[in-house]
Amino acid sequence: MKQKIIQHYSNFIQTKIDSLRQMIADLTEDAKNDAKGSAGDKHETTLSMMHLEQEKLNQKLKEFLEAKAIFESIDFEKNNTKVSLGSLVLANDVYFLISVSLPKVELEEKTIFAISPQAPLAQKLIGRDLGDSIEVNQLNYTINDLE
Repeated sequence: MKQKIIQHYSNFIQTKIDSLRQMIADLTEDAKNDAKGSAGDKHETTLSMMHLEQEKLNQKLKEFLEAKAIFESIDFEKNNTKVSLGSLVLANDVYFLISVSLPKVELEEKTIFAISPQAPLAQKLIGRDLGDSIEVNQLNYTINDLE
């Protein structure tokens, strides 16, 4: 199960990076084409809007490239008796992958959250053993499985 989750998130990150790069390239091409045929205030406004959108996309791309670098640097293979970076934790029928913060997914009818070690839940889980219980935001979690 852990390998499927890791592969899914790895593919998700790469797909996002590819998509963002394509969107940036498309905007650049649109701006070039627009610059050839227009002049005036409306043209300047359009170019300005494209530039702002391109900056936003570049920022998102930077975030995903950083997430990819971190994700790929995590040793998911190490066997831990305690929750740590790279652990897959089953608590209350929900899986938590301690890695980088990524969207929730459903795989094989199981709910998985990728959470960063800085997340409050991860901070409470890290260092805990199988069978331990924690409380976060008035919810109790019991560690039922640990990979």
